[in-house]
Amino acid sequence: MNRRVKILLVDDRDESLMALEAVLRPLQQTLLRAKSGQEAMKLMLRHDVAVVLLDVLMPGMDGFETATHIKRLDKTKDVPIIFLTGTDSGSGASFRGYAVGAVDYITKPFDPWVLRSKVAVFIDLFRKTVRLQEQTTLLRELIRQDDRLAANGRAIAEFGERLAAVESRLSGVCAERPDDDVLKEAVAELAERVAAMQSAFEAVKL
Repeated sequence: MNRRVKILLVDDRDESLMALEAVLRPLQQTLLRAKSGQEAMKLMLRHDVAVVLLDVLMPGMDGFETATHIKRLDKTKDVPIIFLTGTDSGSGASFRGYAVGAVDYITKPFDPWVLRSKVAVFIDLFRKTVRLQEQTTLLRELIRQDDRLAANGRAIAEFGERLAAVESRLSGVCAERPDDDVLKEAVAELAERVAAMQSAFEAVKL
């Protein structure tokens, strides 16, 4: 099941925000509202946003300035921005929008179906990006685990070699002093423990 993503709507007019919400509600995503550039920046620092729909003509920090700030921050610089404006797109404003990092520039009144389809593309792109990041994180963890297992495997192999060396040394000790019954008994007990450890070691290797 696809997770809900967050879409940020930025406009200083309540009626415009309500209209955008009505258009985008069928996409069944989480819609965040901001009535100024400053408020938009605060929301973007707190939330992972799939796409921003940004009005150009706002008092104080306008859309172009807001977009410039968005593109300067590491957390938000890759978030796609769609400019919405009532200004004639032939006036050169659209070129300024693209210059500050917008991916699209739509003039009001816009076709609701067109806007929904454009936003849906960025929703899908966001989800794919998130999945790729999760898969990359999982792959890195698997590699770390594999490295740890390899290190453990090397340690186990070294331990096995040492056990074999101990067993060989015990046999040599008995051969050097064949008439020492006390030594034989001690060596036999020690050899039994080493053999038990060797058996446990072989079980671990399997």
